[in-house]
Amino acid sequence: MLNIAVSIGEIFWSLAHRRPRVPGLQTARWAPLCGSGHSEWSQFDEEFLETKEQLQKLQDGNHLLFQQVPMVEIDGMKLVQTRSILHYIADKHHLFGKDLKERTLIDMYVEGTLDLLELLIMHPFLKPDDQQKEVANMAQKAIIRYFPVFEKVLRGHGQRFLVGNQLSLADIILLQTILALEEKIPNILSAFPHLQEYTVKISNIPTIKKFLEPGSKKKPPPDDIYVRTVYNIFMP
Repeated sequence: MLNIAVSIGEIFWSLAHRRPRVPGLQTARWAPLCGSGHSEWSQFDEEFLETKEQLQKLQDGNHLLFQQVPMVEIDGMKLVQTRSILHYIADKHHLFGKDLKERTLIDMYVEGTLDLLELLIMHPFLKPDDQQKEVANMAQKAIIRYFPVFEKVLRGHGQRFLVGNQLSLADIILLQTILALEEKIPNILSAFPHLQEYTVKISNIPTIKKFLEPGSKKKPPPDDIYVRTVYNIFMP
C-alpha cells in the first residue's frame, strides 16, 4: 500500500466524498495537529477498491462490521460508517467543539450540509437527461434552503469560522460542498457575500490550500470510469 502524507482536510474529503476509489482500508498513524494555520500532516496507508474481489476479501476477513466500506483502521480499531469515522477523527484532532453546545451546532451544520452533498454524490449516477434537471434542483435547494442559514450565521457572529471561532468539521464539510457545487454552478454564491469571503478564507488555510492545489491527492470530479467501477464492484 502507498504511504503518503496528507492534511486532515484530505482525509475528511476522501472519507466524506464516497468515490469509486473509496477508502476500503486505511491505516492511520496520526501526528499531532497544531491548529488551523500550522502543520496538520498525518501518515496513512490507503487501499482503494477497484474490483469486486477486493471487497469480498475485506468482507470475508471480518474487516467490515456491516459488510460495507469505507473502513478506517486507527488506534487499534476498525471504524466503519462515514459519519462515525468523521466524528472520531474530528474529535481526536479538536475539530468537534469544546463543549456539548458547540458539538451540537457542528453536528447540525454537518448533517444539513451532507444532505446537500449527497445530491452531488449521486449526480453522476443519474441518466444523462436527468443530470441537468438535478443541477437546477441542487442550485435551488442550496440557494433557498442551505446557504441562507450559513450566510446568517457568519453575518451574525462576524467570526472566521462557523462555530467557536476555530476550524471544525462543519467548516471542512461546508467548504467541500461549496467547491463541488461551484464546479457545476460557478456563480452559486453570487447572492451570499459572507459565504464568498468565508470560502476564500478557509481555502487559504495553508494545509487546505495545499490540498486544493493542482497535483495534490484531491480526488477529481467523477467520470464515466468512476461510475462503471462503482457498478462493477457493488452491483450483483
